[in-house]
Amino acid sequence: MSEKTIFKRIIDGEIPAEILHEDEHCLAFRDISAQAPTHVLVIPKKEIQNVASATDEDQMLLGHLMLVIRNVAQELGLEKGYRVVANCGSDGGQSVDHLHFHVLGGRAMQWPPG
Repeated sequence: MSEKTIFKRIIDGEIPAEILHEDEHCLAFRDISAQAPTHVLVIPKKEIQNVASATDEDQMLLGHLMLVIRNVAQELGLEKGYRVVANCGSDGGQSVDHLHFHVLGGRAMQWPPG
């Protein structure tokens, strides 16, 4: 990746975000363009473009992200359920070329989503 993505700039502290979780591997923060009453993004600090770009070496990191999603959802009181979305590529609706998981909750989700 040549230019820093908005997510890399958040990781580097150049852009403020309402951070709900941070550890050595990832960040979780509120999406400023919320699509549900609760809308959080969980991103790895490692620059991975999307799910398709993840390597076998990213297995532990990807598992860690799933557990962070679970923990953040619990902390936010999403006991009735939530949706986890990872858009991949332009046809998948990905708008930032840095792997990120949307955690959406606080209302009933519809199907199909898009």
